[in-house]
Amino acid sequence: MHDAMYYVSTRGQAPQKRFTEILLGGLMEDGGLAMPVQYPRFTATDLEAMRGMDYRQLAFAILSRFADDIPAADLKALIDRTYTPEVYRNTVSGSDARDITPLYTLEPGLHLLELSNGPTLAFKDMAMQLLGNLFEYALEKSGQQLNIFGATSGDTGSSAEYAMRGKHGVRVFMLSPHGKMSRFQTAQMFSLQDPNIFNIAVRGVFDDCQDMVKAVSNDLDFKSKYCIGTVNSINWARVSAQVVYYFKGYFAATKHNREQVSFTVPSGNFGNVCAGHIARMMGLPIRHLVVATNENDVLDEFFRTGVYRPRATAETLHTTSPSMDISKASNFERFIYDLVGHDAAQVRAMWGEVDRGRPFDLSASSLFGKVASEYGFQSGASNHAHRVATMRLASERWGRAIDTHTADGLKVALERREAGVPMIVLETALPAKFSETVVEALGREPVRPAGMENLESLPQRFEVMDADVAAMKDYIARHAG
Repeated sequence: MHDAMYYVSTRGQAPQKRFTEILLGGLMEDGGLAMPVQYPRFTATDLEAMRGMDYRQLAFAILSRFADDIPAADLKALIDRTYTPEVYRNTVSGSDARDITPLYTLEPGLHLLELSNGPTLAFKDMAMQLLGNLFEYALEKSGQQLNIFGATSGDTGSSAEYAMRGKHGVRVFMLSPHGKMSRFQTAQMFSLQDPNIFNIAVRGVFDDCQDMVKAVSNDLDFKSKYCIGTVNSINWARVSAQVVYYFKGYFAATKHNREQVSFTVPSGNFGNVCAGHIARMMGLPIRHLVVATNENDVLDEFFRTGVYRPRATAETLHTTSPSMDISKASNFERFIYDLVGHDAAQVRAMWGEVDRGRPFDLSASSLFGKVASEYGFQSGASNHAHRVATMRLASERWGRAIDTHTADGLKVALERREAGVPMIVLETALPAKFSETVVEALGREPVRPAGMENLESLPQRFEVMDADVAAMKDYIARHAG
């Protein structure tokens, strides 16, 4: 038997909790993020046993170590209901949907891990579909209601809404920057007619939306009165569910567990690559985790220089890979917590600066050397011209249409590849979600999965509001039911 799993805050001033106690929440009481007291470790024997598992079996092997206070039979049933070929059927590459996350080989040693075959064609469906089922399960057990309040730069919102639509006891209030998402992304969210879904288009950028979510989350009275939960990538259940596909991709790209692989991960909020960091800490033989940013290169700057300098809203650029137009990487705090040896006081001091809009600088500290040497991180950045060129390259050389975010990843992966080490690029979304740039790069419309041909012409329901926290609370209070 393994020791029971407990979670603490990166800022060290919240009580220890079990998985189901942090499942519905976002930030911990002290404003920090939930982290396991220690990571489960998989031995060589464990990895050998896991190599032959399918996605559902792998998910259970990993998540049962994190969610050990959910009865095993219940957790298994939830996982088995989530990861089915019926849910992850939107493969446009002809890959086998039964693989859930098929590995697509571009050429020997260079692969795409398909993560976007779920209902909203983005990698976020991988964790969010499980979260929808976990939330409903937990709420039915406790008889509670939950009002999910979140912000999206394009993909999280639709992924959350499709996971929570029609679920008992759950309402979703989703903020998005008005007029800043692709037409397809906007239509995906705003065309949902389910009465438990509320779309709010905010006059501003994504960070204005995220700041409002944080402001409401920090009002503990309001939060408890209206049972406010979150599904943004700070949710631990989401991050832990994303760990699974790193194992799946590793086993698919290798023949035995003596091999190392590297992953390149397009990154905005640091959630996706944080799951890779966790997989590596659990014993997966990952050589490098390559963080790929777009023009909003706050993370690339840190991995190059040791300075973490979040940008102001006015400095956040609106790009053609909009899901990465983020200047404060929420999950980055989880990695720094590990980097400083779980010294929560140090994390508190560093984020005290960040929350005041100031940078922190590790360049002169011995810690910065460890980022690459002990934790395997590398980085690179991409821009619109790189994206278009890389989309053309993928189409001409490998016959594969990719979206703009995946292109940012592939561009950086090609710079960081090493001989003899398979490089796996995490696919972020299907090209159909960003057809404007696909047309610019390839001169043709991307293929759409069946049933999504006329999405933009469906009726839309949404409200336009200012970035006003008081007005937002009032709106939630009126509709929370």
